[in-house]
Amino acid sequence: MDLLDWHRGRLTSRRLAVLVKHMPRDSAVAQEIHGEASEWSVSDHLLAAAVDHLAAANWMFASVNTDEDAEPPAPPVPVPRPGETPAEAAADEPGAPSRGDLLRFFS
Repeated sequence: MDLLDWHRGRLTSRRLAVLVKHMPRDSAVAQEIHGEASEWSVSDHLLAAAVDHLAAANWMFASVNTDEDAEPPAPPVPVPRPGETPAEAAADEPGAPSRGDLLRFFS
C-alpha cells in the first residue's frame, strides 16, 4: 500500500486511520508513539506483576519469621517496567516499598 494513495484519493482518511491504529506492536509507528512500552504485551505486564507479588510475599514471610534481633531481609527489587527511568526507581525511600509497589501488591 502506498501512502500517496491517500493523496490521490484512492485511500480514504478513515481507512488510513484504521490502518495506522491497528499497526503491529513491533511497527516503527508504534515504537515511535509508545517507546519501549510497545515491546511489552499484556502477558508480559501480568507476568512482571506476578513476579513482583511473589517477591513481596516471600519478603513479608521472611520478615515476619526472622528473629527480632536479626538483620531484616532486604526488600525485593521490582521487575523494571518499560518507560520507567532509573531516577524514578531511585526516588523511592530505600528499605520501604514505594506507593506504586503497594498499589501493585494490593490490587
